[in-house]
Amino acid sequence: MVTAHTDKALLFRSLHSPARPLALANAWDVASARVIEAAGAPAIATTSAGIAWSLGRPDGETVSPDQVVDLIARIVAAVGIPVTADIEGGYGQDAAGVAETVARVLEAGAVGVNIEDGTRPPAELGVRLTAARAAAERAGALLFLNARIDTYLFGLGDPATRLKDTLERAHGYMDAGADGIFVPGVTDPATIAELAENISVPLNVMAGPGAPAVAELGALGVARVSLGSGVAQTAYTATRRAAQQLYDTGDYHPLTDAIPFPELNDLFSGPR
Repeated sequence: MVTAHTDKALLFRSLHSPARPLALANAWDVASARVIEAAGAPAIATTSAGIAWSLGRPDGETVSPDQVVDLIARIVAAVGIPVTADIEGGYGQDAAGVAETVARVLEAGAVGVNIEDGTRPPAELGVRLTAARAAAERAGALLFLNARIDTYLFGLGDPATRLKDTLERAHGYMDAGADGIFVPGVTDPATIAELAENISVPLNVMAGPGAPAVAELGALGVARVSLGSGVAQTAYTATRRAAQQLYDTGDYHPLTDAIPFPELNDLFSGPR
């Protein structure tokens, strides 16, 4: 078990390269994880928003750690590739709580976590990252610790100094033990290139319509590209479209491109 976890952790770490960025279509349940794996994914990342919505809750640490850890364990058991988990701010009131969450996520089989600063003071995330790193060391497990900086996503601070503030946070988080830096909300190539140039660990950005393609992001220095909640939103959009068409016109055209039942069912028919 330890060897399998270590092998997946080493593989996951090796996938972070601007030469061929790690592209992650984020999953929110076992079915989405299996579909993403079958599409050729080298690793699975979860989306906290998608998980929360699937459980009838809004995003923003409204889901219990028990529910998140249980889902991570089921996804790990269902796929054969590395899994990294979005744990928002760490699902803990303080650093000790974050450490407990990280220990449980590692026990569930994940090889990486995202922890975000949100609107918390940067120093607080630094303490949480240090606690997460210590929890992994106590467990004797390799962990890719990805620190998410929300300055651009939430429009924090003065736009004129936002890049400088982001880099200061990034350097502090690296000092606290982060293996990667995630800056969602940035699509401007010049800004991305400057971030990559001034961050010595793998840079992760979130992509979607209007963002440069994966290869273009790699050329700018990005090592990891995530779709965040975008895939879950697309799935729910397809659900709404099918339902509206049924109730508005009585036809079934949105079902035309559905994955065939046997193909989807076969994803779950064999042992993992």
